[in-house]
Amino acid sequence: MKPAHLAAALLSLTAAAPAPRVADLSGVWLFPRSEEFPGLRMMRLSRDAAGWRGTVTTDWYGDMPMRALEVAGGKARFLIDNGNPRLPPRIWTATVDRAGLHVTGDIWERHVDAEVKRGGEADARRLAFPLAPLPAPATLRPDGLAPTPPMGWSSWNRFAAAIDDRTVREIADHLVSSGLRDAGYRFINIDDGWQGTRGPDGAIRPNARFPDMKALADYVHARGLKIGLYSSPGPKTCAGFTGSYGHVEQDARTFAAWGFDYLKYDLCSGEGIFRTASQVRLAYQQMGQALRATGRRIVYSLCQYGRDRVGTWGRDVGGHLWRTTGDIEDRYDSMAGIGFDKDGDPATAGPGGWNDPDMLEVGNGGMSEDEYRTHMTLWAMLAAPLMLGNDLRTMSPATIALLENRGVIAIDQDALGRQARRIRKDGEAEIWSRPLADGSVALALFNRGETAREMSFAPEDAGLSRIEALVDVWAGVPDNAGRRSWKIPAHGAVLLRLRGQP
Repeated sequence: MKPAHLAAALLSLTAAAPAPRVADLSGVWLFPRSEEFPGLRMMRLSRDAAGWRGTVTTDWYGDMPMRALEVAGGKARFLIDNGNPRLPPRIWTATVDRAGLHVTGDIWERHVDAEVKRGGEADARRLAFPLAPLPAPATLRPDGLAPTPPMGWSSWNRFAAAIDDRTVREIADHLVSSGLRDAGYRFINIDDGWQGTRGPDGAIRPNARFPDMKALADYVHARGLKIGLYSSPGPKTCAGFTGSYGHVEQDARTFAAWGFDYLKYDLCSGEGIFRTASQVRLAYQQMGQALRATGRRIVYSLCQYGRDRVGTWGRDVGGHLWRTTGDIEDRYDSMAGIGFDKDGDPATAGPGGWNDPDMLEVGNGGMSEDEYRTHMTLWAMLAAPLMLGNDLRTMSPATIALLENRGVIAIDQDALGRQARRIRKDGEAEIWSRPLADGSVALALFNRGETAREMSFAPEDAGLSRIEALVDVWAGVPDNAGRRSWKIPAHGAVLLRLRGQP
């Protein structure tokens, strides 16, 4: 072919395949279906007099709105977020190409790079995320549960989602044989990872690692213990298992029929659906009402990371404890950052409703014995729930001694239910005080520094004019009532119980 003819042919081909137009972005666009996070379904773009708007529909977060949407030159640019205020919105782009749209962006830790095809309204109806209604606002009355902070064991800190029936049974046995049950630890709580799929009737089924939940509950109950479970108001739990969205009342009935005594309800994917404080509150109220309706007495743990001043409304939705923070990690800086600074408002805590700075890490190996002693001291002063997070089957004698100290537990479980307050802070040295039901006062001296230091207190720190009796709680013995000074190791603590004249 001559050069002139070749040029004419190329020109003809170019004319036969015109460049995509901006208008081509309007409509329904279908992602390749995948069970992977976040379960992308479809994208919809439309334009009216007010400008462009759009959504990305997912299995995890429902319809995620496109924010700051701009369309120009066959390309859409927008921001996507999953409702988590700790994470900045991510930039996504959708660019017209000859195959459809090329979509790229990030959500959580997932990078999306997909070719999406044009669909129609029938596809949109088939792939639409079902919107489940929320109840009308209501206030639930106290039910008398959790008069002191719940105590027990939870699977997440040690096992994450790799938990099974056999492990739960063995943990229950060791909670008894170690003496920890008799020290007050009574709940065995299965966290994320037990869920399977829903049957044709919509009822949640456990996965293959949990062949019979009713039999497991009976096993735990036979050992003088109670048993707890985990779910989410969202479609997916944090580990990607089936949540309670759209099946709240049904799940509550199932949990009660299995014989469970405790539910931890973790916001997880629900944060992408319930985007306002009022929606979050109603989502937790819905499960609170559903649990009450079963007639079974179930302790209700709200896990929405301390947002929206949850302590001011946690009781009203049926909650008995509410998280004050994100997840704890087995490091001193994580534990201290939560316990000293993200421990909730003391005014909202007391019998029937507790600030929850998350589960214990004692015995998991990431902190020293002094740091774990600080962990226990601080949680006891905060009147925090004491949920063990270690493998009870491999505990050292030192770990058992930390966990079963009856004097420390007595302060945590004190019937007055008053959370401690920071009285004095001098650099890395802090003194906290907590009044107790018998008129005595718990006083904790914390050294948050990197080296040992002398710390002293005055009777006024405990609200006393004169001290008549002093007990070193960790040692479990009375000390000289006139003693005022201790040498405290780095990241260490001293816990005292004082009696005297106000």
